[in-house]
Amino acid sequence: MGTYIAFLRAVNVGQRWVKMERLRTHLSANGFGEVVTHIQSGNVRVTTPMRSTSKVEVALRELISEEFGFDVPVIVRSPADLRRTAAEADALESPLGAHARRYVTFTTGGITPSGRSALEEWAEPGERAVVLGPDVVLFLTKPAHGIKLTNARLEKLTGATGTARDIKVVRALAEKWGS
Repeated sequence: MGTYIAFLRAVNVGQRWVKMERLRTHLSANGFGEVVTHIQSGNVRVTTPMRSTSKVEVALRELISEEFGFDVPVIVRSPADLRRTAAEADALESPLGAHARRYVTFTTGGITPSGRSALEEWAEPGERAVVLGPDVVLFLTKPAHGIKLTNARLEKLTGATGTARDIKVVRALAEKWGS
């Protein structure tokens, strides 16, 4: 059995409610094992005999979207990938100084070379991005609700679907589920 960590995009905001207890029950009843969630923002650990993160992404997206009645993009990482991303994101020197907040945007679909360039050249005051493989680390010195490099813009620039998590959540998940 493989273990995977899934990040659900845009749940528990607006009218897009996914109750974690219902999610755990639904996934468990549909072939996923050891289903565990972390906080209400759509962080899920599962086991499955599937051996491909892309197959797990597709299966989870279909199951969750069908159960809750709206499309729920899912980004999946292995425990080793999560551990590596957390460590690399923590090791980066902030281009905005030590006081900048850090977020990791997990993406699926791959970041195009032009998308990578656009992110690395992003120069909005108080906002910087660093690409780490398929993921992006955002450094912010202003409130997240006031930034120009929103998730929608990041997706448009990169061609990838993404969902962001505060570095504190990424660290907690890597510690808890990264083994």
